[in-house]
Amino acid sequence: MKVRVLLADDHQLLREALRALLEKEASLEIVAETGDRLEVVALARQTRADVVCMDINMPGMNGIETTRRLLGVCPEIKVIALSALTDQRYVLDMIDAGASAYVTKAAASDELLHAIKAVRSGKNYFCADAAGALMTALLVKNGKQDQGGAASLGARERQVLQLVAEGHSSPRISELLHISPATVEVHRRNIMRKLDLHSVAELTKLAVRYGLTSG
Repeated sequence: MKVRVLLADDHQLLREALRALLEKEASLEIVAETGDRLEVVALARQTRADVVCMDINMPGMNGIETTRRLLGVCPEIKVIALSALTDQRYVLDMIDAGASAYVTKAAASDELLHAIKAVRSGKNYFCADAAGALMTALLVKNGKQDQGGAASLGARERQVLQLVAEGHSSPRISELLHISPATVEVHRRNIMRKLDLHSVAELTKLAVRYGLTSG
């Protein structure tokens, strides 16, 4: 059965580009699209959408409140936040509203398919910039800015940390992030060095503690 996708973004050109990208995937079906956030909930219910790609900044009700309202009515739907911004407050507010993934519009052509596959399998997905903002916010919130050198991790290293903690192999991470397996290994070594860790098990425990994965 195909995954039913609803596109909610007020930029028509972006919607068209995303539709063209997603329609190449035989496993996906674009069931509706809208530039009006006020239509999102009704369209999602009418089309029985599985995934809603939600722009945060469309006119009308903001994307955060729309996500909260949508999931209050249809809790089984997975919401992927789309935004040009990766400010901590946007990422955290969308997660708090129930979004399962956060992808920047600049990275959407490379990462949206991965995000859809991840949320359909029950996982969260954050592009590198969003993962970096999330990690920084969690460190500050928990007063752990200096613990184990975690604050020194770069955005890509934080995303590799999340994927390793979720059990992905280096070859799989290279596919998901569109980087070479050798580059993944470099990131892994740098993470272990910066955090003074000596095994994947220790690294996984750290990611769980910081909320990057459910463990």
